[in-house]
Amino acid sequence: MSATILVADDDRSIRLVVSQALAQRGHAVRAASDARTLWQWVDAGEGDLVVTDVLMPDGNGLDLVPRIKERRPNLPIIVMSAQNTILTAIRANERGAFEYLPKPFDLNVLVAAVDRALTQTQAEPQPAAANADEALPIVGRSPAMQEVFRVIGRLVNTDMTALINGESGTGKELVARALHDFGRRKDKPFVAINMAAIPRELIESELFGHEKGAFTGAIARGIGKFELAQGGTLFLDEIGDMPMEAQTRLLRVLQTGEFNPVGSSKVKKADVRVIAATNARLADEVGQGRFREDLLYRLNTVEIHLPPLRERAEDIPHLAQHFLGQQAAKYGKPLKGFHPDALEALVRHPWTGNVRELEHAVERSVLMARGDRIAAEDLFLSPAARRDAGQLYESMTLDEAERHLIQRALSRCAGNVSEAARELGVSRSALYRRLQHHGLKAQG
Repeated sequence: MSATILVADDDRSIRLVVSQALAQRGHAVRAASDARTLWQWVDAGEGDLVVTDVLMPDGNGLDLVPRIKERRPNLPIIVMSAQNTILTAIRANERGAFEYLPKPFDLNVLVAAVDRALTQTQAEPQPAAANADEALPIVGRSPAMQEVFRVIGRLVNTDMTALINGESGTGKELVARALHDFGRRKDKPFVAINMAAIPRELIESELFGHEKGAFTGAIARGIGKFELAQGGTLFLDEIGDMPMEAQTRLLRVLQTGEFNPVGSSKVKKADVRVIAATNARLADEVGQGRFREDLLYRLNTVEIHLPPLRERAEDIPHLAQHFLGQQAAKYGKPLKGFHPDALEALVRHPWTGNVRELEHAVERSVLMARGDRIAAEDLFLSPAARRDAGQLYESMTLDEAERHLIQRALSRCAGNVSEAARELGVSRSALYRRLQHHGLKAQG
């Protein structure tokens, strides 16, 4: 169907290419370079759809969205922006935009969004999240991360289940927390549980609670994670490690919103949003008979893929600077940034442990830096540098050296306790005891 489309962007070249792409689809296009002109057209009842930039000389396109929706509720709006942060994506959706497109974008993607907007009914805008100006929980400018931000923006004010997949260390819990912290359940609990860190025979009681005497060692009633997360969000990390029996119970909760504590016939209601994460291919687990196919369908209503850091190298300098600011403040060191050779070394490094490994590397470099900027040798990324770093143990106590070795193993294994335990030559339970002794937190 042909329509009249109002385009607003202060960049003449973008106005031109967007107008040409839409005109080729048979649409009539009116293009403006400022927010004032766009509003005049909308106020006069012109246009069937709006495509607007965020930053313009006389105003902010995001601020204009709620005004347009109040004046003309059924007028679809597509927001495009070079301010490519998770907050921009969230705000665009909160304020009633039909779609958010981070620049640069493929014109075919814009045309497809226009086609959808002209044929689909818009959802009601959600109230803006409080604390929207807090520090960004996730950093990334690469196209892959912009897609992640776009999906988060669309999901944040819904109760849909979501499945986050990605290698260990890519930030799956950060995405889950963003969906919670910027959503309508933000004032209720966020409860996380790592399936791989709990003995398989205890997972059901950890999730659903148990009655006194339900099993050997149950000397008192136990409250499960579903009950603790009531009204909020439950994050199930490494869902692929969940035993079949627990999968069956979880499926019932997702289907009915009800559960029974272990050893009890009493039915409890679960007003909980469930977000799951995995670094495994659950479709393969289904094929091997280790994961329920019907549960997979329930969990991946929407799937969010987090790319490994090696596939978004352009994000590494921004992430490194982000972590530098955090760690420099933590340790009270007045560091200004990275030397060019350090940035080059960071971009070249394979980062098998992904973002978490990068964060640990930056923290280590903050402690080791001798000047006001971090140099390549402060990073200890090369094999030779790591050999030199071994000399540090000579000045450590046995307890300090053990703590350092455990931290390094966890970093190399991207927080996977089982892999770190194998590398250190100890059992998983022994490593958990040492983690507790040193006050370290395991991450999945």
